[in-house]
Amino acid sequence: MWGHMGDYGWGWGGMGLGMLLFWGLLIAGIVMLVKCFWDSCACGKRERGKSALDLLKERYARGEIEREEFEQKKRDLGE
Repeated sequence: MWGHMGDYGWGWGGMGLGMLLFWGLLIAGIVMLVKCFWDSCACGKRERGKSALDLLKERYARGEIEREEFEQKKRDLGE
């Protein structure tokens, strides 16, 4: 009678495993929330990247495009 623990399946071992899982998930959730507030990218917010004109200027500075092409693309962008 006492040896079967009332036929509750895993008994104390399952309860310990459940507590471990509960605390693990709780701690992981807290860590993710802290990361979300610490680093805005973690929450899906997108940082402002470089503008098209900035990228165009970088390409011109590296010598990837000539002055005429730079000026044309700059006009196309409305700058």
